[in-house]
Amino acid sequence: MKKEAIVLLNMGGPNNLDEVEMFLTNMFNDKNILTMKSGLLRKFIATMITFSRTEKSQEIYRQIGGKSPLVGHTKNLVQKLQERLTENIIVDFAMRYTPPFAQEVIEKLNKEDLSKIYLIPLYPQYSTTTTKSSLEDFEEQYHLHGGDAILVEIKHFFENNSYNKAVLERIKEKMAGDDCRDFDIIFSAHGLPQKIVDAGDMYERQVTRHVEILRGMLKEEGLNFHETHLAYQSKVGPLKWLEPSLETKLKSVRNRGVIIFPIAFTIDNSETDYELEIEYREIAEELGFKEYRVCRCPNESAFFVDALCEIYEKMK
Repeated sequence: MKKEAIVLLNMGGPNNLDEVEMFLTNMFNDKNILTMKSGLLRKFIATMITFSRTEKSQEIYRQIGGKSPLVGHTKNLVQKLQERLTENIIVDFAMRYTPPFAQEVIEKLNKEDLSKIYLIPLYPQYSTTTTKSSLEDFEEQYHLHGGDAILVEIKHFFENNSYNKAVLERIKEKMAGDDCRDFDIIFSAHGLPQKIVDAGDMYERQVTRHVEILRGMLKEEGLNFHETHLAYQSKVGPLKWLEPSLETKLKSVRNRGVIIFPIAFTIDNSETDYELEIEYREIAEELGFKEYRVCRCPNESAFFVDALCEIYEKMK
């Protein structure tokens, strides 16, 4: 009997400090990240960026344990999803910029008699820089390595109710029974250069829609925050990026208590564990916030596993 496989796709993160340079090199050589037509120009710029950022990035990872937490959480998520499915469904994961790469995962899968492979990028909202990049990478490698299973893909899942229950669960955990009216909530999304959005990327529209969905669910749950906001983090370089920035937003909201949820991430990584927990906490403290709380990503939440099961069933 033929089997099926589910492969979860994500950008990856360094498994140790030595992989930081690899991570940066692969990311900035991605044509979906640096979008210039010239491959030689992209490679030159990528080399310059990697050279200038490696040491600083290593220090960031050193402060959060010497590696990205992303791969460990993803392994736990894969294990929990595998436990929920039959033995005829193989669950695995592939990363875009660090091991395990698509090629090595495909080599394992090609040893199985598979009829279909379901590709689920672990990005709630679609972007060319994340979803498209991960899907293209896996599909290209799969065809290069002679696979003959049918590839089935999904491009976003921000509307999935079980996934959004996982988000609410994390918010409730961080509130710990305190009065929501004493807090503003900021949904912080990873930023994107404005020119990528102007070229037709759906990301900003889907993030905005996601916030609207979550605002309604919070209200239904009686989680009545003082105000709900959307902001963007992680801007780099001189280009215009999506606004408002999280720093600007922190300066404009009521100076009392704030809770941050990283709406663009399903799995904790350096942008959550370092950027939000450490860098922006310092900014909030300088601004005089009495409370600054960062929610964990869904990670291996039971609700997230529910969502992935539902997504798989819908893809069949």
